[in-house]
Amino acid sequence: MTHSPVIVALDYPTAEGALDLARRLDPADCRLKVGKELYTRAGPALLAQLHTLGFDVFLDLKFHDIPNTVSRAVSVAADLGVWMVNVHASCGRRAMTQAADTLAQFSAPPELIAVTVLTSFSQAEFEEVHHGERLEERVSMLAALTQDCGLDGVVCSPHEVPRLRAERGLNFGLVTPGVRPVGSDAGDQTRIMTPEQAIAAGSSYLVIGRPITQASDPLQALHQINLTLGAD
Repeated sequence: MTHSPVIVALDYPTAEGALDLARRLDPADCRLKVGKELYTRAGPALLAQLHTLGFDVFLDLKFHDIPNTVSRAVSVAADLGVWMVNVHASCGRRAMTQAADTLAQFSAPPELIAVTVLTSFSQAEFEEVHHGERLEERVSMLAALTQDCGLDGVVCSPHEVPRLRAERGLNFGLVTPGVRPVGSDAGDQTRIMTPEQAIAAGSSYLVIGRPITQASDPLQALHQINLTLGAD
């Protein structure tokens, strides 16, 4: 069991690359995230291999569909033994409630969280699809709906964490991508913070990819982040 809030994003196109990185890390120091590209390529077999290596896995597929499809998908994720799985909050109340009710039937269900607004969105891009609406207001509304539906938390930008922590309380999970150590490239994220800033703001878990996966020594990069967070 790790006490670190770091979730390393395995953003690799193949299982071989992901497993090579996983073998260089320690499950006592982090959890791992498997997203759409990697899961589409490698499927459940990769999850089994990562579990064999001792890692908790966040299956980041952002299910967004009709209620029955969403609930069946999270049920399959639970069968696969993942630690965390997510849906889009915009799939609505019935889908999220049904998914939460489905997972409640498992003896050791995964954490169920919802995506509010993708952290790649700027306000200008957000307004192209939600004309006249403020991004932070949509995030707050969807987080409130998510909590009301019985989910464990949301994915959000670290810049939205202080507001959501104040609105949703201490027991609501806030999972934050867009976290970069000082000096790291921002990549395709637009609303970012350092790990220390995100934890101080109230983040529960930090999703970090390239600053670890593309480091010359990934384990040392992870240890350095954990050290700054007092988790090493």
